[in-house]
Amino acid sequence: MKRIKTDERPGWDEKAEALGFTWRHLDGQRYWDERAYYELSLAEVEDGIEEPARELHALCLELVGEVVQSEQLMEKLAIPAESRDDVMDSWVNRAPSLYGRFDFAYDGAGPAKLYEYNADTPTSIYESAAFQWVWLEDMIAAGKLPAGADQFNSLHEKLEQRFRTLFPAGGFVHFASDPDSIEDRQNVKYLEDIAKQAGIEPKFVPVADIGLDADGRFIDQDNYLIGALFKLYPWEDMFREDYAPKIKGSKTQFLEPPWKAILSNKGMLPLLWERHAGHPNLLPAFFEGDPKAAELGNSYVRKPLFSREGANIELVDEGRKAKVLDQGYGEEGRIVQGLHTLTAFEGNYPVVGAWIVGDEPAGIGIREDRSRVTKNLSRFVPHVILG
Repeated sequence: MKRIKTDERPGWDEKAEALGFTWRHLDGQRYWDERAYYELSLAEVEDGIEEPARELHALCLELVGEVVQSEQLMEKLAIPAESRDDVMDSWVNRAPSLYGRFDFAYDGAGPAKLYEYNADTPTSIYESAAFQWVWLEDMIAAGKLPAGADQFNSLHEKLEQRFRTLFPAGGFVHFASDPDSIEDRQNVKYLEDIAKQAGIEPKFVPVADIGLDADGRFIDQDNYLIGALFKLYPWEDMFREDYAPKIKGSKTQFLEPPWKAILSNKGMLPLLWERHAGHPNLLPAFFEGDPKAAELGNSYVRKPLFSREGANIELVDEGRKAKVLDQGYGEEGRIVQGLHTLTAFEGNYPVVGAWIVGDEPAGIGIREDRSRVTKNLSRFVPHVILG
């Protein structure tokens, strides 16, 4: 695995605007960054990323099957008591999943290490599935990359096929997010476009405009029943909304389903480690306060059970604490995970996001930062497979 500096494509910014990639600059800073790319070999991708993602996903599903049968484990994961039946029933009834994304530390020199599983509301879909593929085609056409250059990238095709599998007769599906978050709204728009290609009629509803009718069914802003809903809104928040008691009786099919609340919770990391200690793709992890956490010594990462984009992640290296991006997470509980510092490529720390669609690996997206914690403004850098 190498980081290769390169020139930007002439007119790339205008092309991105025309294609609807409107969040390529966030808060005045560059988010999409094609001044470099990561080069990986086919073996690194297949053996180092794809197979570990497949295996870890299978282990995660085994874990869900255990957690839903245990009040104690759901308590550890801070799943509200009144919502635990929703989680269990969705698993027992095999409510289907659309997608998820593992975040790996990987440098090609050693096994990928799991940082967390964004199993409920992962973003960076469009740039992973579409825009970095456009970049690859343009680079080949310009002679900057050889004709045989490739990517680990079947995300768009697998999402379309997954929608077809979930809704074989097509039909009407609602899509929800915060309309004022440009990145969230555009990610959802992209999924709406894929759904259309799969023969589905999508309709957007702002999360705040979802209501209930007299029968306890969810309805949209125009009072249409919501039979199926893709929501870019995390279960840990939904379970704490006033409408939470109505979820079970609503008859709505949710993407992602409630059982994903187990895997999007960082408490799944110590549970996985407890069951598979020593697994080459896992880092030692413990719930905060567990006496076994002393095994980590004075170098570890402290993480809230619920957190997004690096918020409230605390790195402790030989007792020295790094600066924390405080966004108020942590009241629900925390874990500690063994410190595994990302390898720096010319001062940049990349995290490899490995996508899962249904139960299958579907591609990667790489984000890098000058700090060791990937945050909202961390840059997305394309990748290429050579050799």
